[in-house]
Amino acid sequence: MTKRERSLDEIYADDAERGDAVVFGREVDASRRGFLGGAGLAAMGAATGMAIPFSASMPAGLVPAALAQGAPAPAPAPAPASAPAPAAPKGPQFLDYPGKDKGLVVLGDRPLVAETPESLMDDATTPIGRFFIRNNGQVPEDRKQGDAWSLMVDGEVDKPLKLTLGELKSRFKPETLRMVMECGGNGRSFFSPPGRGNQWTNGGAGCAEWTGARLVDVLRAAGLKPDAKFTGHFGADPHLSGDPARQAISRGMPIEKALDRHTLIVWAMNGEPLPHIHGGPVRLVVPGWPGSLSSKWLTRILVRKDPHDGAGMGGTSYRTPTVPIIPGSNADGRTNFADMTSMPTRSIISAPANGARLPAGTREVAVRGAAWGGEQHPTRVDVSVDFGQTWKRMQLAERRNRYDWARWTGKVSLPTDGYYELWVRARDSAGRFQPHVAGNWNPQGYGANPSHRVAVLVG
Repeated sequence: MTKRERSLDEIYADDAERGDAVVFGREVDASRRGFLGGAGLAAMGAATGMAIPFSASMPAGLVPAALAQGAPAPAPAPAPASAPAPAAPKGPQFLDYPGKDKGLVVLGDRPLVAETPESLMDDATTPIGRFFIRNNGQVPEDRKQGDAWSLMVDGEVDKPLKLTLGELKSRFKPETLRMVMECGGNGRSFFSPPGRGNQWTNGGAGCAEWTGARLVDVLRAAGLKPDAKFTGHFGADPHLSGDPARQAISRGMPIEKALDRHTLIVWAMNGEPLPHIHGGPVRLVVPGWPGSLSSKWLTRILVRKDPHDGAGMGGTSYRTPTVPIIPGSNADGRTNFADMTSMPTRSIISAPANGARLPAGTREVAVRGAAWGGEQHPTRVDVSVDFGQTWKRMQLAERRNRYDWARWTGKVSLPTDGYYELWVRARDSAGRFQPHVAGNWNPQGYGANPSHRVAVLVG
C-alpha cells in the first residue's frame, strides 16, 4: 500500500497548530501560545522564499497565503523502491468555454461550475467573460427562441399571466441596475472541515448591469390575492439524471422580497442579450440573497400561500443553523435551521494578485478591491500588512444602488523587503466586521466570509 499525500488544507484541518509542527518542523512557541516559534518561522521563511518582517505577529496554524491555494504539503518519508510514487497533486483546472475568460477555475463539470479568481474581479462592472458560472442541472438546449420564449405567473393571483419575452419587454417599463449576484455557497472552502459541495473561495460572485422588468410590476399586473405570501420559481434546466419528472432546482422566497423594486425578470446583461449560459433568454435576479433564487431559463413563477417546497428547499439546502452545531456533524436541518436570506458582508483584494512579486526597495503598495453585502452594505474597508495587528482604512467609492458593490482603493506601507500578507476586512451597516475565520459551520457550507488574504513578495 502507498501513503496518500495530504494537502496543506487537510493537515491544518486536523489541528492547525499541530500542522505547524508537521509542515514547519516544530511546535508553536510555548511562551507565546498561539504564535509560531523561531525555528518554525525560519522554516516558513524558507518555504515562502523570503524573510517575514512581521513574523512576530504571525498566528500559529495559519497556512501562508502564498502556499494555501492547492499547494501540496511536504512529501512524506521516501517509500520503498518497490512502491509506486504517489500521484502528483492536481492544480487548478481552468475553464475552456466559448466567450469566457480562460482564467476562470472549474470547480465541477457535472453540473458545470466555475469561479472567478479575485484578481479577475477588478472591474467596476464585471464583464460577461469573467462572470462566474453556477448550474444545478444540465444546461438546456439553446433553441434560439428569443422574444418568443414564454413564462407563466399563476397561483394566488387574480389574473394569471402567460407572457412571451416580447410581451414582457413591451408591456413593462425596463429597469437597468448594476447589482451583485452571489452563490449561496461562496466561501465554502474556508470552513474547517469544508462543507459539502463546490469548494468556492471568493469567486462565486459578480456585479453586472442587469436589464429587465421589475417583478413587483408583473405581480401587480397579475393581481395578488390576500393569501399571496411566497413565490416558487421554475426553470427549463433538466435534472442531471435526465428524468423529466425531477427538478434540477426550484426555489422560492417570501413575497416581501419579490416586491422589492430591485428584484427583476431580466433579459439583458451588460447591455447585451442575456447569454444562454447565464440563463438566457430570461431569468430572475434576486439581489442580496443566495443566487439560487435567481432562477435561470425562467418558465414559471408560482405565487403561493405557503413556503415553496421545490428542489433546493428544506433540510439543509440553503439553510443555516440558528444555534451553533459541532463542525463535521450530520445535522439534517429539521430543527434549529432557517432559510438563508441576506448574504454576509464580504471584501476582496483584486490588485495586487496573490503571489505578486514587487521590485526590491518597494515601500508603498497601491491596493484596490471590492466590498459588498446582502441587506446590509459595507460602510468601511481596512487593510492590514502585519497579520491583523494594525489596520489602515481604505477609501470607498459611492455605489449606484443598495445592491451594487463598493469599489475601494488605498495604499499601504512596507518597512523592508520580504514576504507580506495583505489582509482585507469590511464592516457592514450593522457594525459587524468580517471575521478572521469562517464561523457558524453548517453541513452545506453557507455563509463563510473570512478576511481575504493576498501574499506579496518584495525583492
